[in-house]
Amino acid sequence: MARIAVIGAGMGAMAAAARLAVAGHRVAVYERTETYGGAVRRFERDGFSFDTGPGLLTLPAVYRDLFVKTGKEPLEAVLDLVQVDPSSRHVFADGTEVSLPNASRAGAVTALDEALGSGAGARWGDFLVRAREAWDRTRRPLLEEPLWPNWSVLAEREPYPSVPHKHLLRTRRAGTLAEVGAWELRDPRLVALLESHALGYGLDPRVTPASAAVLPYMEHAFGTWYVRGGIRELARAVYDRCVARRVEFHFGAEVTGVLEKDGRAAGVELADGAVAEADFVVAGVAPDVLSRCVRGTAVREDGEVPPRQGLPSRMTVLLALRGGRPEGVAHRTVVHAEDRERELDLVFGSPSGLDARPTLTVLRPDDPELVPGPDHEAITLTSVVPAYPGRRWPVEEVFSSHAKKLLVAAQRAVPNLHERLLWHEVRIPADIADTTGAEGGAVPAPALAAAEGSLLHPGNTTGLPGLFTVGGWSHPGGGLPHAGMSGALVAGLVVEGPEFRGSQ
Repeated sequence: MARIAVIGAGMGAMAAAARLAVAGHRVAVYERTETYGGAVRRFERDGFSFDTGPGLLTLPAVYRDLFVKTGKEPLEAVLDLVQVDPSSRHVFADGTEVSLPNASRAGAVTALDEALGSGAGARWGDFLVRAREAWDRTRRPLLEEPLWPNWSVLAEREPYPSVPHKHLLRTRRAGTLAEVGAWELRDPRLVALLESHALGYGLDPRVTPASAAVLPYMEHAFGTWYVRGGIRELARAVYDRCVARRVEFHFGAEVTGVLEKDGRAAGVELADGAVAEADFVVAGVAPDVLSRCVRGTAVREDGEVPPRQGLPSRMTVLLALRGGRPEGVAHRTVVHAEDRERELDLVFGSPSGLDARPTLTVLRPDDPELVPGPDHEAITLTSVVPAYPGRRWPVEEVFSSHAKKLLVAAQRAVPNLHERLLWHEVRIPADIADTTGAEGGAVPAPALAAAEGSLLHPGNTTGLPGLFTVGGWSHPGGGLPHAGMSGALVAGLVVEGPEFRGSQ
């Protein structure tokens, strides 16, 4: 039985902790804040409750597997997991609207034909078929296996089978997601639909490789799910499973150093001077946090994938409304930007800024657990904004003013919003930075193939033997499913050693 110290209580870290405890190891988690879940948090006021991190779940099989492998009680025995239908409603810049059914290619084709005109559905359906090929080619190396030592193979090869595009005397294939949209979908509304999947993960479709086609495919193929009571309930369930497997949690315990002995990790040092010896250390923290903890030793060796840089953040506005949720409204509505190119320039450009009418995700859960009574509704607005590292934080008043603009944009999805509004709460990148420790409040994106490896994440092993990394800032990247997968990979590497090759 090995002693294992886990830094951070995020979703990936807890997933690894539960699996390692079941394997017979003694596991202790040290969390800087006073609660678990990482970015998966909850805000409560006046009987209203809101998720302040992810609001929906894709690939629930990842957490079903975690619960099967760590005990007899399955995930559905401790959570009410609900498939969201329609999966999403889209309000485009020209006023066109479409609601897409959950996990139904035929239904999506029909809905798009009816809303956008004949042929639109077929183009989207054909795109999903090609996206499936990209998924089949990258699923194992990007999600189910430790990052290959020869990761450059993934970096060089574009797995998306794009359609040849003839222009003048040349024939080209799409190299970016934006080119896929322009050359294969050809309708600006379909392009907006496609690119919103990348933007939702904080990726600029103009430079994101065509392999990002797997992002809408995952949602289409495996559905979109909601956890009754909010996604925070998923974090609670994973925490409870850890406790049931005798994982020790220490909250308010900031790790300031990783101990080294004989050239390998040997435990952690806490801010109060206490030392916890361990045979292995698993770090579920942002790269800059880990670098401060490992003194005098390079965390990453030459030739490894470098940590991702320049990722944006999120701004969230929580709305408490009088009046119950109307019958038949979609759980999720995406209100598309009026000027998408301007929005991308502001989010990803330098200098960066805030778009007055950005792409806005509106979540309206049909969940009585989130409101004080049936005559109220809780709504969450989310948009992608630049991260602000170092001392470049805009004053809070800037975001407060921007929130008012988001409320105006949200009226395209929620009529009579201002008449119903009781109060609103604004969550900004600084709140994410305080919660996760990520510089500037940056939010990690999933790993993707191609693009010279710029969208890969560092492997779960490090240059210091005995030290492993887990969670969104390491392979296979950000997002709830990916965090759970990273926990499985790290547990396998600790238990089976370097020969571990992932799930079969």
